[in-house]
Amino acid sequence: MTGEVLYEGKSKLVCRGEDESTYIIKFKNTATAFNGLKKEELEDKGKLNAEISNLLFGYLTKNGIKTHLVKVIDDTTVVVKKAEIILVEVIIRNVAAGSFSKKYGVDEGTKLNNTVVEFSYKSDALGDPLINDSHITALGIATQAELEQLKVMALEINDLMSALFLKAGIKLIDFKLEFGRCEGEILLCDEISPDSCRFWDAKTNEKMDKDRFRRDLGNVMDGYRDVLNRLKKVL
Repeated sequence: MTGEVLYEGKSKLVCRGEDESTYIIKFKNTATAFNGLKKEELEDKGKLNAEISNLLFGYLTKNGIKTHLVKVIDDTTVVVKKAEIILVEVIIRNVAAGSFSKKYGVDEGTKLNNTVVEFSYKSDALGDPLINDSHITALGIATQAELEQLKVMALEINDLMSALFLKAGIKLIDFKLEFGRCEGEILLCDEISPDSCRFWDAKTNEKMDKDRFRRDLGNVMDGYRDVLNRLKKVL
């Protein structure tokens, strides 16, 4: 059950909440890539992403990470705290892949000497360009203190999730996070799913995420289901 639609994104609907302090988010079956140039409806995608994300948010909450998730309504719908989204995506990279490999000429699968933290400006119109601390503070998107907090939280989330996925036989290659301001606190928002992460099988390096859609590898939802089933075994 959802209220009035306030915003429709590529993979989710944001709707009016049960009260003035909440939103309702509904996950869609739409898969997109290359800033929306490639688009397809994939059966059960919304359900799988919602369940994976809800499990991960629950795990992170138990381990001290503050999130916007309030409760689960049904297979594709959740209630979240109303937060002012900080227009910066935080990207964490443990292994070279995707655009990082192309940009810096590093073979995919190369283990990085240290974890990379990147910021991108959250703007579909501009293609989510990379942006640095000075740009962010100059534009008034966030303060330096907030950026430091985002880095600390993102690295802590990386440690927690890397350990969890390793137990599930999955390498956490890279992922992006979104955060929001709510009642004086910064909360983890949006989702954590195969749409926003790169997951590789720890033994075979088989891709289990949206790269299966981006690169026409086939069996996209099989990869998502495998991630979910493995997570359930370790949580």
